[in-house]
Amino acid sequence: METPIAFWIAFNSGILALLAFDLLVLHRRVREIGFREAAVGSALWVALSLSFCAFVWHWRGPQSGMQFLTGYLVEYSLSADNIFVFVLIMTFFKVPKELQHRVLFWGVLGALVMRGTMIGVGVYLVEKFHWILYVFGLILVVSGIKMFMQRQEEEVDPEHNPLIRLCRRCVPVTERYEGGRFAVRREGRVFLTPLAIVLIMVETTDLVFAVDSIPAIFAITRDPFIVYTSNVCAILGLRSMYFMLAGAMHRFIFLKAGLSIILTFIGVKMIIMDIFKIPIELSLTVVAAVLATSIVTSVIVTRGDRGRPAGD
Repeated sequence: METPIAFWIAFNSGILALLAFDLLVLHRRVREIGFREAAVGSALWVALSLSFCAFVWHWRGPQSGMQFLTGYLVEYSLSADNIFVFVLIMTFFKVPKELQHRVLFWGVLGALVMRGTMIGVGVYLVEKFHWILYVFGLILVVSGIKMFMQRQEEEVDPEHNPLIRLCRRCVPVTERYEGGRFAVRREGRVFLTPLAIVLIMVETTDLVFAVDSIPAIFAITRDPFIVYTSNVCAILGLRSMYFMLAGAMHRFIFLKAGLSIILTFIGVKMIIMDIFKIPIELSLTVVAAVLATSIVTSVIVTRGDRGRPAGD
């Protein structure tokens, strides 16, 4: 179904307005984000996303509504895996808690631009080359298996990130954080701050994760508007979810296994789509059931482990 340009403009204008309100009003002053504020923020972003899902359901019918909901659930759950890595990055660089929201805000803004570009390229490739869907499916299966076998500590190594090393070679970096600034000028020279290095690390990490998440949504729908909006809605809730769960991520010991199952299932669905098309209702049920099971089981098994600090 072709989406009128007015809907694209309205959606992106609404997103930009929400981000501007977030930056210029809610978080104009640099400060630490507490659990309660993060929980309220997460609930609001989820409520906004579900409200948009209801709009899509009413506008385009139940099929599109379920496609959006499934895509949103997949992308939102995969965002949880980003948090594991973001916690390690913030811990490694010893980012002050009051500066972490600033990093994630601009990180999310950059992620929206990158993912929008990748989705546009993906839509073009799928329309021109149908066989690319099999490649996407294979990527998801391999990623799911790799995620299942990979240890959390192996996911990120800031010191060996080639982009970080290149930045440090080309541009001088200050020894300490300079408030919320990403760059400062001293004696006529521009210096990056450690906060800029953290932002670069966050952006490159999200780019790696997008290689998994973007193909995953094409297994659910190839409608550009549904693909794009479900991705955006999931990414927007990432910051609040980070501050709400960062200190307790060590308790979700089975979450990565659940995400690996979801990725593998979606990859298989994409590979066999021309032989047997798995109904969207079944996909939604499987994704929701696996995600819920992994979270509930993790909480039950680790119910006595509440005091471990993030990053340990």
